[in-house]
Amino acid sequence: MHHADLAFAVIGGTGVYRIAELEDVESHLPETRYGFPSGPVRVGRIAGKRVAFLARHGEAHGVPPHRINYRANLVALQMVGATRVLALNTVGGITERFGPTVLACPDQLIDYTWGRISTLCEEPGTDVLHVDFGDPYSPAWRGQVVAAAQRAGVAMVDGGCYGATQGPRLETKAEIARMRRDGCDLVGMTGMPEAGLARELGLDYACLGIVANWAAGCGDAAEITMAEVLANVETASSGIPPLLRALLGGFGA
Repeated sequence: MHHADLAFAVIGGTGVYRIAELEDVESHLPETRYGFPSGPVRVGRIAGKRVAFLARHGEAHGVPPHRINYRANLVALQMVGATRVLALNTVGGITERFGPTVLACPDQLIDYTWGRISTLCEEPGTDVLHVDFGDPYSPAWRGQVVAAAQRAGVAMVDGGCYGATQGPRLETKAEIARMRRDGCDLVGMTGMPEAGLARELGLDYACLGIVANWAAGCGDAAEITMAEVLANVETASSGIPPLLRALLGGFGA
């Protein structure tokens, strides 16, 4: 099951349940020490290079953000050979550069989630890990993602702070106003504990935020509808295939 030549793994968020460009697909559903991942890990080729894909919420979007088995998802990707993860996160925009349909590659995050299993140190008898998390997204890997976007001519905002909220409800205007004061540019529900667990597992991890809507009270935000969210995700996602091809261009055959 382990693919030594795997370039990287992609985790898909809301609205991204498959990568149409993936060819010669093999499916794996490994049982990890933390149970099963959200769905099958699809391993295939894009531009001749091997890539893994996993839908974070399951391919039928059946798992809410707080119930995702983030540990099993990441370990399953590690089991198929991933050392680098590109996380696609559908997010709301808070500050002016991060409006709907924007792609962003944040460099910071603030964790507002609670009650989620957020570490490999949960079980009695496991080693206690105090990993460095000053830069929550692996700087060198994030740099490769940003450079690939530039090569591919895909517009991307380089940097920004992702605020991870508990969900599954959307936030109040006061909560978003607090997040803006805290320095958040984007808001999502799945950025943590995923990024922290990736660091504990020794995986390189970068986030590609797909802005689906203005957060409550921001921009010209009216009531947020799922139809609008999914339409904006589809528009923004058109940049993802050329970005992936450009990113794969940096890997050997």
